Amino acid sequence: MSHKTPITVAYGDGIGPEIMEATLDILFAAGAQLEIEEIEIGEKVYLRGVSAGIEDSAWESLRRTKVFLKAPITTPQGSGYKSLNVTTRKTLGLYSNVRPCVSYHPFVKSKHPIMDVVIVRENEEDLYAGIEHRQTSEVYQCLKLITRPGCEKIVRYAFEYARNNNRKKVTCFTKDNIMKMTDGLFHQVFDEIGAEYPELEKEHWIVDIGAAKLADTPEMFDVIVMPNLYGDILSDVAAQITGSVGLAGSANIGDYCAMFEAIHGSAPRRAGQNLANPSGLLII
Repeated sequence: MSHKTPITVAYGDGIGPEIMEATLDILFAAGAQLEIEEIEIGEKVYLRGVSAGIEDSAWESLRRTKVFLKAPITTPQGSGYKSLNVTTRKTLGLYSNVRPCVSYHPFVKSKHPIMDVVIVRENEEDLYAGIEHRQTSEVYQCLKLITRPGCEKIVRYAFEYARNNNRKKVTCFTKDNIMKMTDGLFHQVFDEIGAEYPELEKEHWIVDIGAAKLADTPEMFDVIVMPNLYGDILSDVAAQITGSVGLAGSANIGDYCAMFEAIHGSAPRRAGQNLANPSGLLII
């Protein structure tokens, strides 16, 4: 009798249940031996007064299975609702966000038919630490946190990913010509750890011109590692220029747990119309 792997599944909101059902149908048809533990997340949980969008009891399943397949959710409008993704990443220590951006030309129209870029985004620090406060009646401040341990974990993950997946080059994007201490530390750690991987080509780009090159000539890049905010923005750009953000998936990886999801939203206006494409949830 084959052993089944337990995973935690959340069907989410909007088109979430449709694409999750389709994804699981395909996985089971392909022979995947999975034991599903279902949890509830998202809009209904938020509206029950749970500000994080996930019940305390759901964490027990996640810590037990260590694998989370998550459909998109709807976060109600208004203040007081925390980002479920940020909460999950921090709670489970999912420090690495891995987003393959691959062209499926000619099946999906794209101006970049040979594009195959993997963006590795730091997932816990930077401006996403969420530390904001009011300084005066007219000034608000958001703190950008970059730590050496955080930089070392994500940069090493990027180089190990490149080595283990037969990639040839790792590129770092920062803005260290302006933010010399925070982004400067990220760049410094990239150079230090990169020296341990002599078989891989290494390069650094200032993020603005790097973004322009990524949008125009993505075949120049292979694996790109970035701090959190840059990685969030540019992974969406990269996914879109392959053909569609709607086809892209995201893996959130930690030392002990992992979460897999589509990068698009819950698209409630498209729910129930049999139009939603499950590829973003399936491919990752």
